[in-house]
Amino acid sequence: MTATKQKMSLTKKVLIGMGIGILTGFLIRSLLADVAFVQDYIVNGLFYVGGKIFIATLKMLVVPLIFISLVCGTSSLKDMSTLGRLGGKTLAFYMATTAIAITLAIFMANIFEPGVGVDLAQATTYAAKDAPSLGDVIINMFPTNPINAMAAGNTLQIIVFAILFGIAISASGSAGERIAAIFFDLNKVIMKLVVMLMKIAPYGVFFLMAKLFSEIGLDAIWNLINYFLVITAALVIHAVVTYSAFFKAFTGLSPVIFFKKMETAISFAFSTSSSNATIPATLETTTKRLGVNNKVASFTVPLGATINMDGTAIMQGVATVFIAQAFNIDLTISDYIAVILTATLASIGTAGVPGVGIIMLAMVLNQVGLPVEGIAMLLGVDRLVDMIRTAVNITGDSVVTCIVAKSEGEMDIDVFKDPNAGNKEEVEELVSTKNS
Repeated sequence: MTATKQKMSLTKKVLIGMGIGILTGFLIRSLLADVAFVQDYIVNGLFYVGGKIFIATLKMLVVPLIFISLVCGTSSLKDMSTLGRLGGKTLAFYMATTAIAITLAIFMANIFEPGVGVDLAQATTYAAKDAPSLGDVIINMFPTNPINAMAAGNTLQIIVFAILFGIAISASGSAGERIAAIFFDLNKVIMKLVVMLMKIAPYGVFFLMAKLFSEIGLDAIWNLINYFLVITAALVIHAVVTYSAFFKAFTGLSPVIFFKKMETAISFAFSTSSSNATIPATLETTTKRLGVNNKVASFTVPLGATINMDGTAIMQGVATVFIAQAFNIDLTISDYIAVILTATLASIGTAGVPGVGIIMLAMVLNQVGLPVEGIAMLLGVDRLVDMIRTAVNITGDSVVTCIVAKSEGEMDIDVFKDPNAGNKEEVEELVSTKNS
């Protein structure tokens, strides 16, 4: 009986749910768009409620998962120089890949010129929200009230407090050991909760995709087809070529195995469009499927979901060149350098939630004197682009996590090479559920 249940992995179920959801959404939009019952009770009823509940359950896990697992990881580091080394390597790789991403985006946008011939004179007004300055971002990393930071879901503040709390535990002798033991038990409980909630993922992904694609009009894509194709190509090239090169060069392991094991996390990112909401799936994948020690993954994954926005940087690069071309504004080499530096630094202040990249794009455009009104035209396809760039973001988080873990000797190569790693725990969970 168990063998029969094991035939289909969670990854396959999620991909099937995504595919059926996309097909269902297109069919509803094509055949049932004017049927009030379908729109009121299926699209805006079942699909909307089901998708929202799925996203809510994922977000519910984020704060306790980040705090508990990061406290566990930090408190287990007896040598604090290790934490500094981890942080330095992680930040260096995140900033390097982001700089490469924005450079690739600008290069491709100038080669294919998606904005040439586009008339943005009719673009509607876009009111840009104020983006935080780099100084404000650094100041806001430190919480005045840790409880409030957790309630608000401020990831950077939670990370800083968890690291400091973990260091204090490590330095507190026997008292710290007793507290650490509690957190390690809590970590086992929260990871069990992750496994439980992952079981509803295929249904949640179906609801999200069906709702989204029942509303997206293909005319929006056709109006911006060149922009959409260039940005998609840049995202795919960065994910496949840049990440594969980094992964192979710094770990010596197979990028093919890496991408194979990333399928579930990538599917989650694609369907949720949120790096933060995907943190549980990313942590589960990096630790159980890729063999990274939790004390490394618990630091690099939440940090990456907050500051590593390669996909967003690519969108900003292509969009900047697109708008410049559409308004017939020539950018100089110094402008392009300013875009690269601004977009790289802006990624630090970009929260891992849907659509926030557009706000940061306004900051990049202001930096080089381009009209932010051009953003209005891009909003038609931004939801689709957001899905792809989020998948790229979390892939980059996982690549850097593996690189840092391998360099620290905190990566189990046997687990990485085992095609069934992670799936074995799903089987054990099924057996325990059946026997309970």
